[in-house]
Amino acid sequence: MREHKFGRTEFTVSDIGFGAWQIGGSWGEVSEADGRAALNAALDAGMTFIDTADVYGDGRSEKIIAEVLKARGGARPMVASKAGRRLNPHVADGYTKANIEAFIDRSLKNLDIDSLDLVQLHCPPTDVYYRQEMFEGLEEIRKAGKIKHYGVSVEKVEEALKAIEYPGVVSVQIIFNMFRQRPAALFFQEAKRRNVAVIARVPLASGLLSGKITAATQFAAEDHRNFNRNGEAFDVGETFAGVPFETGLAAVEEVRKLVPAGASMAQFALRWILMHEAVTVVIPGARNGEQAKANAAASDLPALSTDVMAASREVYERLIAPHVHHRW
Repeated sequence: MREHKFGRTEFTVSDIGFGAWQIGGSWGEVSEADGRAALNAALDAGMTFIDTADVYGDGRSEKIIAEVLKARGGARPMVASKAGRRLNPHVADGYTKANIEAFIDRSLKNLDIDSLDLVQLHCPPTDVYYRQEMFEGLEEIRKAGKIKHYGVSVEKVEEALKAIEYPGVVSVQIIFNMFRQRPAALFFQEAKRRNVAVIARVPLASGLLSGKITAATQFAAEDHRNFNRNGEAFDVGETFAGVPFETGLAAVEEVRKLVPAGASMAQFALRWILMHEAVTVVIPGARNGEQAKANAAASDLPALSTDVMAASREVYERLIAPHVHHRW
């Protein structure tokens, strides 16, 4: 698996990492045993970046990561968590140094470590990006040693562009996939110029780009693809990348024609993301070991041709962009 420097930090990470939302919750039932197996398989395959959050299963994801890493020993992967979504209500005024530091303390306990490699503000309200005191607070927490670095997880390109104006922000996590292509323009250009790491999340559009979901697919009550279909619980862009379900299914059939022989559609979708030089690491989730190993194998696929890239862009512009491009 190929590796990249993680922006301006001392870390080097694999180009495919492990997104640990699924082993925490909100994706239907995933047992702790399956969660551990998925993470172990990812690490065995060479992944050296794990992304989690304090709200994934109310700390369950972080605790599983701690158990697996303690049992394995040896060199540790880079572990990133997020903070802020525990606020209730989740409003800009809640983003204070004191609140975020308390969340960081909780993550440190869950992960059984003394210092977090990276903490990311977890999709805060847009106004937070204009509050310099929040980023000054993160810098103070970094200097105190509780975190090594800080970044942001954003919903919108505009938020990403504002965040990287702060000199201490080393990374931006953003939704980027064949159905959410807007970040590839101005934001990627600016991220490269400032040497900011880019973490591509929701790479398979909540499973749409796995090619395995049909109109008849049923999602469990606790699966966000059921309860957040219209943005009832959090930003609708997090579920199916904000694409109307039926439109997404139609676009998937167009994309399916582009998948090279010997690759799954999910692997093709991950390799498409890695064609963009600004992307540091892409973080698909996995419910079990087999999914984790299949995700890792996408790194070894040959580069996609210019014709394939152009064809995927045409599908996006014709079917998807009218629904999402102007929103995020």
